[in-house]
Amino acid sequence: MESSVTKLKVYDVIVLGAGASGLMCSATVAYNDKKTVLVLDHAPKAAAKIRISGGGKCNFTNVEVSPTNFICQNPHFVKSALSRYPSSAFVELVERHSLAYEVREGGKYFCAERASDLIQILRTECDWAGVEFSLKTTIQSVQYRGGKYSVKTSQGEYEALKLVVATGALSFPKLKATGIGYDIAKQFGLNLIETTPGLVPLNFSDKWQARFSELSGLSMKVCAQVADHDFTEAMLFTHKGLSGPAILQVSNYWKQGERLTLNPLPDFSEQQALEALLALKLSGKSLPKWLNERWPKRFTQIWLEVYPMEAVLSNVSNERLQHYAKQLTHWVLFPANTAGYDKAEVTLGGVDTDEVSSKTFESKQQPNLFFIGEVLDVTGQLGGFNFQWAWASGMACGLAL
Repeated sequence: MESSVTKLKVYDVIVLGAGASGLMCSATVAYNDKKTVLVLDHAPKAAAKIRISGGGKCNFTNVEVSPTNFICQNPHFVKSALSRYPSSAFVELVERHSLAYEVREGGKYFCAERASDLIQILRTECDWAGVEFSLKTTIQSVQYRGGKYSVKTSQGEYEALKLVVATGALSFPKLKATGIGYDIAKQFGLNLIETTPGLVPLNFSDKWQARFSELSGLSMKVCAQVADHDFTEAMLFTHKGLSGPAILQVSNYWKQGERLTLNPLPDFSEQQALEALLALKLSGKSLPKWLNERWPKRFTQIWLEVYPMEAVLSNVSNERLQHYAKQLTHWVLFPANTAGYDKAEVTLGGVDTDEVSSKTFESKQQPNLFFIGEVLDVTGQLGGFNFQWAWASGMACGLAL
C-alpha cells in the first residue's frame, strides 16, 4: 500500500530504495519479525532497473554463482550472504509465484515474458508482509538522534530505529540514479572505494573509431582479454567503439591506458591458426574466403585493408604465416575511455565492505545503519550475478534486522 502520511510517523525499519535489494530486504524483515517497515524512493515506480534490464526480460540470477563472479576489494566479503541465499532459493521463490522463466546460454535465468512479472512478485511479497511504500519521495536529509534515524523527505518526516541504505549506485542516470547512498555513508564516517562505470561499452578515438563506426550494428564472437581476465562471448560494433557481452565483461577490469586484446578467431589458438594457414597454403585456397566462413564479410574486408594479407598463401613464407597467425589471434587495441555511467549497467566501487558486517550488513561503527546491494563495493559479472547479490544481501540484512 502507498503511504500518503505527511506527519511524523515512527517505524521499526526504514529502507531507502525500492530496487531489487530494498524490496527483498523489506519483505524479509516484515515477514519474519512482523516489524513495521517503510520503503522510500524518489522514483514513481518500484524496481525501475529490473523493468528495463535484460531487454525487458531481466536476467535475474544464474545457475552457477560463486564469489569468483564478483569484484570487491575484499573478495571474501560476498561468501557469507551468497552461501546462505543461493540462486536456487530465489528460483524457488519465483516458482512459488508461477513465474514463467527460461535458462539461456551460460546458465542465465530470464523472465519468459516480462520483467514486470518479477516486480509484481516482489511487490506482492511486500504487500503480504505489510510493507508500506512512499514513492515519488525525495530524501532531503538523514539525521541520527536519540537512538533513532530521522529521514526528512518531500512528503514529510519519518523516524525509525533502524535504517537500511539500498539506494543503488550511479549507473542508469536516466532512471534518476543518484549517489545519495554514498553521501549517507560519508556523513556517518564510512570509507568509500572510488566509483567507476562497470559493464560498460568501450569507446575509441583513434583510427579504429571510424572503422568501428562503419561496422556499427555488426556482431561477432570473440575472446576479449584484459590483464588476466578473458571472456568468450559476442562483441558488438558501435558508432563509438565496441560493446556486447564480451566487451561489457572485460570493461569491469579495464583501466585507462591499458590494452584490450581480442581474438576474433576464438576457436583457434595462435598455433591452431598457424596450422590452418599452413593447410590453406598447401591447398591453394583463398584466405579471404576462409575468413569469410568465420567472420562477417564486412569485417573481413576492413581487416584486410588494415592488415594486408596475401589472398593466396602458396608463395608466403612460413615465417610470414606465423606473423599472420599472431595478428589473427592477438588483436591489440587501446580504448580511449568507457562510455560512462549513461551506458553502464553497474557501478564499480562504493561503500567499503570493511566498514560493514558480511553477515548482517550493519555498519561496524554506526549502530543500526545498514548498507545492501549495489551501493556497496561489490560488482558482479554479466549474467544475473548483480541481481543475485541484491537478493542475497537483501535477505541476509532482512533476517538480521
